[in-house]
Amino acid sequence: MDLPEGKKIYFASDFHLGIPDKASSLAREKRICQWLDEIKHDAARIFLVGDLFDVWFEYKRVIPKGYARFFGKLAELSDAGIPVEVFTGNHDLWMQGYFEDEFSIPVHHNPIQRTYNGKKFLIAHGDGLGPGDATYKVMKKIFRSPLSQWLYRRLHPDTGVGMAGWFSRRGTKHTSGQEEKFLGPEREWLVQYALGLLKREHIDYFIFGHRHVAVTHTLNDESLFVNLGDWIRYDSYAVFDGKELELKFHKAIV
Repeated sequence: MDLPEGKKIYFASDFHLGIPDKASSLAREKRICQWLDEIKHDAARIFLVGDLFDVWFEYKRVIPKGYARFFGKLAELSDAGIPVEVFTGNHDLWMQGYFEDEFSIPVHHNPIQRTYNGKKFLIAHGDGLGPGDATYKVMKKIFRSPLSQWLYRRLHPDTGVGMAGWFSRRGTKHTSGQEEKFLGPEREWLVQYALGLLKREHIDYFIFGHRHVAVTHTLNDESLFVNLGDWIRYDSYAVFDGKELELKFHKAIV
């Protein structure tokens, strides 16, 4: 599709709402809602590329407590006819219909490709892609299986969500105070994944989350790798204006 005059496409990821404590999460949630409010006037489409929550598990009739401001903003955008699309990440992979039913927002569990103004995009959270991380890839298959989810739903929501939060906090590195660094193309699995795809087809922009590094990297004369960073340290996002894609950093209005 071609973007209407003056319209843009926005990308953001890794909000990790819920950590490290209620006050910090609420402050981050308010910044995210402020950003969504600022971009809604020229947004042709908004992609939220995974790990929106640090813990998310949907029971048939129960969802995790909180995030009222964020959900309200999503409902407002959807009701205004602004398309929003969401991706699951490694922290919120158990999305099973709530976003579709409540907000008419599609949820993607795998990479997608889209073409805008003649530019081809590949968009994915990024977990489990590329070489390496074999243990996580096996665990992801197990966690995504219908049987695993059915068994987990047998737990009371207080127990199930509480357990998930406990495991997430034990494995969380992005709140340790140590900033993640771009390791270079040879050591970045998502860059290697992108380079592998480029051997088979042309893609202009690769958009990923997951790594918590706000960075762009030129793959060749026509292809750009973008990691969206996060809203824990960077408040970063990408925007495509129909011609160019740029990584930006939101400045909250106090």
